[in-house]
Amino acid sequence: MKVICDRAALLDAINLVSGAVAARTPRVQLQCVKLEATKKGSAGELTLLATDGEMSMRLKLMQVDVQGTGEALIPADKLRQIIGAEDSEPTLTLETEEDAMHIRGRDAHFKVYGYPAGDFPPIPDMASVIAGTAEIAKAKAVFTHSAAALDTIITRTSFATARENSRYAINGVLLKRDGKRLEMVATDGRRLALCRTQLAAGDKDTKAVSCIVPTKALSMIQRLITSPEEQVQIAITDNQIFFTVLAAGEKDGVTGGRATLSSNLVEGSFPPYEDVIPKDHDKRVVFDKDVLASAVRRAALLTNEESRGVRLHFTGKNKQLELSSRAPEMGEAQITVDLSKYEGDDLEIGFNPAFITDALKVINEPEVIFELKAGNKPGLIKSGQDFVYVVMPVNLQ
Repeated sequence: MKVICDRAALLDAINLVSGAVAARTPRVQLQCVKLEATKKGSAGELTLLATDGEMSMRLKLMQVDVQGTGEALIPADKLRQIIGAEDSEPTLTLETEEDAMHIRGRDAHFKVYGYPAGDFPPIPDMASVIAGTAEIAKAKAVFTHSAAALDTIITRTSFATARENSRYAINGVLLKRDGKRLEMVATDGRRLALCRTQLAAGDKDTKAVSCIVPTKALSMIQRLITSPEEQVQIAITDNQIFFTVLAAGEKDGVTGGRATLSSNLVEGSFPPYEDVIPKDHDKRVVFDKDVLASAVRRAALLTNEESRGVRLHFTGKNKQLELSSRAPEMGEAQITVDLSKYEGDDLEIGFNPAFITDALKVINEPEVIFELKAGNKPGLIKSGQDFVYVVMPVNLQ
């Protein structure tokens, strides 16, 4: 194998696939990146592959001149360090010698020892998953969605997942597809984020399917998206999910796609989230999103680990919200906000300010709706028809 690569593009690709490299494992092959140089006519491409045993990535690099086809299996950290260090080089030449790789610039030559490429575990491609093979179960659902809409629905839900919890099912995001509707839901037990989007009208596969996707996999697919104009094909099997970012002009991932990410699904049953979403709120507040975000951030300045809550006091007569906080030996804060609209009786309730600002960060619309019932009942934040956020109150002394 001999390939001349655009160094900057190669570094970007290595950084991306390194997200699927195992950090600690007795299997040294899982700490490596596999490189495959191929050529079709005059066009060549370099494919980078990595897996940690649970998540796998396949990424094509087109900014290459393939002078000799072949493959190599090289430790990811050394490869990334060398390519990153050669920052004055516009191009680098990669050439294999048995299991070693030579990396050459104008004034540098590195020889990195690797492993037999055949020792790398096989990574399924989208074509095999769609068709099904003896080794790979056929996908039970395949659909395509715009990259921009997929990125939005992930952003609006994944922040609410549990980070460390023995209930593994809420360590991921529930993905539900039913007809043309795609829905994602995330919760950590104290808050819940739900976002919906519509799939393309031309999608004929209407089979309902749901699964729990690891948060890390969703974060990685967001990194693989380079343009909102792209399309992403999604395939779901009984225990895995596959995302293929389609190259320009591609209609599906059967021809390979620009990048493919696969991940094991989270086992377990997601909580019955429909029961958590309140339906009997009798107080409705309309905010300017930026004004509310600023007020909550300022009130949070005088909170600490022991008094993490901010008190919200709504008064309907003058349509105002007073936010207050207090921390022993630190001080007190009081901030007043005018409300665009308030319907209902006066109310006092406490919330973790971080939970409020987290939701406001992912809302694009200028106005946000806050629905409430009582000081000991969860609050509901809405934006448009597609985003719902439930947040539990906190007790304030």
